Amino acid sequence: MLEPLTHPTLPAGIRARFIDGINGLRMHVLEAGYETPGRPVVVLLHGFPEIAYSWRKIMVPLAAAGYHVVAPDQRGYGRTTGWDPDYDGDLRSFRIMNVVRDTMGLVAALGRDSAAAVVGHDFGASIAAWCALVRPDVFRSMAIMSAPFAGPPALPRGVPAPVAGPSIHDALAGLDRPRKHYQWYYSTRPANDDMWHCPQGVHAFLRAYYHHKSADWAANKPFRLASWSAGELAKMPTYYIMDRDETMAGTVAREMPSPEQIAACGWLTDAELQVYGDEYARTGFQGGLQWYRCRTSGIDTPDLQVFSGRTIDVPSLFVAGKSDWGIHQAPGNLERMQTTACTRMLGCHLLDGAGHWVQQEQAERVTALLLAFLAETSRSG
Repeated sequence: MLEPLTHPTLPAGIRARFIDGINGLRMHVLEAGYETPGRPVVVLLHGFPEIAYSWRKIMVPLAAAGYHVVAPDQRGYGRTTGWDPDYDGDLRSFRIMNVVRDTMGLVAALGRDSAAAVVGHDFGASIAAWCALVRPDVFRSMAIMSAPFAGPPALPRGVPAPVAGPSIHDALAGLDRPRKHYQWYYSTRPANDDMWHCPQGVHAFLRAYYHHKSADWAANKPFRLASWSAGELAKMPTYYIMDRDETMAGTVAREMPSPEQIAACGWLTDAELQVYGDEYARTGFQGGLQWYRCRTSGIDTPDLQVFSGRTIDVPSLFVAGKSDWGIHQAPGNLERMQTTACTRMLGCHLLDGAGHWVQQEQAERVTALLLAFLAETSRSG
């Protein structure tokens, strides 16, 4: 049986343990500030391809400010077990609403009726947003990073008209340089093996992947796209709009940082990267890829349409790196988040010197923003 995570790079003050019986899972969590009972709970939800360990740099400072900070390995990731790893297995268990239930179960397992905040990064931002939207009584505030939340999908009005012309995927494939969207690639059967058993090995794959999407990759200079069209989407880097016949491992291998760049990477040392590498070498990537399959297949859509027109009304914060293309990959989402989806947006911050991995690349600044946000929400009740 797996043991809780131990590693020299895990900061003092963080413990790892398992919590059984959470929506069918044996959930592996990292905790800080657990020694004092009754502290306000802050839940941290990671994205892909990360694990709870991605929050290591901000957990202890949040705990020092008086919070009980909990970061789970989410369904499909890390040392959490009880999920189906098979491509042909139980895909519906990875639906957003079921992962929201996982998060509610975690809060309940801690003996609490509510959390002071739910914080999410990347795909974890989507889960955090839905937690705040459907159960504002449980999740009293929300901070999301890198992935703007544009609100629930609209209910169809009548019978939808047939879509004329080629799909966005046909249009991407038909470009002079044929392309494909990474989320639909992640939904294919070969994607897991392409990364898990890639020629360079998992450690080197992850090093290149994290580098390519960070501020360390000098070509990450995102800008607002005009529309969801092939020509506009193709302006994004190949980690989002891939060459049609390429794998993700092959895509990022071209941008592998030099030994000098790796040695200079203070936000993700090779020893820290080894934690991710060891976990994904053991589990593969399919658990995380199931989340993308739920999105691209539309399995999630009927559940989410139930909340059509509903807004997030708890205090909200958005943080991302200025070098993060994720804020623009769905044109208009950043603007919709600020104007319609969240009615109590207290701040929207784009940080210099950070790309997609903002809570690792700029941990001190992210921590300061979260502490100020939590203090403001506490004062306002």
